[in-house]
Amino acid sequence: MERFSVQKKEFKDILPANTLKTRVPQVEISREIKPAPSRYRNEIAKYIIHRSDDCIKCGKCAEICPYGVHVLKPGYKYFAMPKSYLCTGEACEKTDHFCIPQCPQKALRMVKNPMIEALGDYRWPADMLLATWRMAETGAPPSEAYEYDYHCGNSGGGFDRIRFKFPEKPPVELADDEIDTSIILNRRDDGRPRIKIDVPWYGGGMSFGSVSNVTQLSKARAAVAWNIFSCSGEGGYMERMRPYDDHMITQVATGLFGVREETIQRVPIVEFKYAQGAKPGLGGHLLGDKNTPAVSKIRESVVGISLFSPFPFHSVYSIEDHMKHIDWIKHINRRALISTKVSTPTDVDMVAVGSYSAGTHIIHLDGGYGGTGAAPDIAKKNIAMPIEYAVAKVHKFLVDEGARDKVALIASGGVRTAYDIAKAIALGADGVVVGTAELISLGCVRCTRCSAGRGCPRGIATTDPGLAPQIELEWGTQRIINLYNAWRIELIGILKRFGMRSVRELVGRSDLLMHLDYNNDAHDSSTDSVIQPRKSC
Repeated sequence: MERFSVQKKEFKDILPANTLKTRVPQVEISREIKPAPSRYRNEIAKYIIHRSDDCIKCGKCAEICPYGVHVLKPGYKYFAMPKSYLCTGEACEKTDHFCIPQCPQKALRMVKNPMIEALGDYRWPADMLLATWRMAETGAPPSEAYEYDYHCGNSGGGFDRIRFKFPEKPPVELADDEIDTSIILNRRDDGRPRIKIDVPWYGGGMSFGSVSNVTQLSKARAAVAWNIFSCSGEGGYMERMRPYDDHMITQVATGLFGVREETIQRVPIVEFKYAQGAKPGLGGHLLGDKNTPAVSKIRESVVGISLFSPFPFHSVYSIEDHMKHIDWIKHINRRALISTKVSTPTDVDMVAVGSYSAGTHIIHLDGGYGGTGAAPDIAKKNIAMPIEYAVAKVHKFLVDEGARDKVALIASGGVRTAYDIAKAIALGADGVVVGTAELISLGCVRCTRCSAGRGCPRGIATTDPGLAPQIELEWGTQRIINLYNAWRIELIGILKRFGMRSVRELVGRSDLLMHLDYNNDAHDSSTDSVIQPRKSC
């Protein structure tokens, strides 16, 4: 893979004077889509192609397969092992290039991989994992081989039970380049930058400690390419992030790990993390095994000691206290926007309007489906309000209070696909924060080892110096860039079917949605007239 182009670019003198001495020239990273194949020789496949000894190496299968499953290299005596993960399986049976019956020796056989039954979980079933890996590899929406568009997850709730009511025919025909997917994050007209991002999502907070530094940097570099943001999480701000400052959010969380005014001055957005949807009332967790010397240095803690953030800021017990926190950041960094991240209790609407009144620019709602394996099982999915209910509730309350147009409403907690993004926006969000999907694009298999011991065996959510080097920085960056491109293609497709020229037209359009539990006319049949012309989540 070619190296990314890194160029110096000028930056505006909009920082406090005392930070300009340490300002590092910012990089530019290409958004070009390039293949980023799996780093494993034999990627997990939905279907497995077996070739028997009856094969005479005639090359017929390699000739007719358009997906590159069969490889007969010139000058080699034998076929390479079939690249089964590229096979579209049962979807290919309907085509004239299905290799199995066309083999003259009947040497090919296709079976469904039994491993698929054990891969993933209810929210991230195997097909969704495989489809996300393919998007990260190619930069394009997945093929029909995966039950992705309509199957979604098997959780039995949340976005999995919500459908779009697409019209049978778009009200107006639009080209892809006529559709605007950008959103604005500052609507207060307070003299601070009116930041616009090119797509309605950005990367969630993952601290160095919860994930490796390569994972963090891959997220940051992809954010530069897509003109969006990534978040440092609550574990401090690595020096290696300096070239990406203009696309970073730094978090001020209840544990105040690694929080320094110098790093606050470097970024365009500062986020107060009051609570996380996966474990509200518990604070952050980093177990001692992951608190390595490098992590403890940036967090200013003792090596090997488990780090638990308190649930509340001990200096914030009212909206007035929250306002003092916001004023502190606004004074330290005269250009920064303020984001307030909260979980979703039953009175989340009151929390949101209070935060708006205190001066925040972005209200970040984190629902109960989010988080990694670091959250205790007793808390996940059992405490916070599901994000689909919280977004609609807060959106309506802010509209009634006359404040909706003055603040950006961002949702997170279980956003997995472009369809989930569109649903969250239709319920009332301006955009979303994504987290787990980025890790999936890097090869996560949902083994839930994020928090334990050495962490992720695939080198994603680990601080172990023997595991983290499994991921190359440029490969990780390209995988996330590709995933974002596939999502944007799908989002544009959704907007085109509604005849919308901008994603901002979709905000709050809950009339375009239906819930399968409350709509007697809606069901999962492929002949459903409401969900036609194709079933989509």
